[in-house]
Amino acid sequence: MKKLLYITVNSKPETQSTCRTVGRALVNEIQSVYPEFHLEELDLYQEHIPRLEYQYFESRNCMIHQEALEQLPPKEQKEVHQIVKLCDQFKEADVIVIAAPMWSLSFPAPLKEYIDCIVQVGRTITFDGLLSMPKGLLNDKPRTVVYVQSSGANVMWMMNPILNKGLRYIEDIMKFMGIKKFEELLADGTGETEEERQKAIEQAKKKIPSIVKHLEFSKE
Repeated sequence: MKKLLYITVNSKPETQSTCRTVGRALVNEIQSVYPEFHLEELDLYQEHIPRLEYQYFESRNCMIHQEALEQLPPKEQKEVHQIVKLCDQFKEADVIVIAAPMWSLSFPAPLKEYIDCIVQVGRTITFDGLLSMPKGLLNDKPRTVVYVQSSGANVMWMMNPILNKGLRYIEDIMKFMGIKKFEELLADGTGETEEERQKAIEQAKKKIPSIVKHLEFSKE
């Protein structure tokens, strides 16, 4: 069974959140076209995302082994288990949809804390060669990440590199881990009125069939 991981990063209820509304429409379309997908949902405002402490790691991004883990207090052991669980859940997914608003040219802080949990040596990256350069491990099978972003303004294409820093960072970190297929689904121009928001939602939804058609994942 294929796995579809839907990650949301907005404290608003879905009916009030543009990115979550568009994200849900995308997820529903994926499941309609590919009924073999099992959906897992992760709300980063509801799920506990541990903050990384030095005692959880042997070295950079490398989690401690079982013997060292057992020496930690129970609360800290639980934190390590949660970090590993989040990383393994991400790694096992075939398609990942992330829905987040643009905040301060980036995204809400819980998403960065989550990314710090899933970038792990031996699971999603490794350090290879004489120069010990980082290398992504998630090129072991086809995967697709779709980043759904809402923003109040209409971002002109020429301003994208300046204003869409969060979007570009997500794309870069996914490719850093080895995921080659990255799609963006932008709901720009949500404005200040409900009419403007609904127009932005409908414009974004029109792009969904094309995105779903071009998803890459293992068909085996």
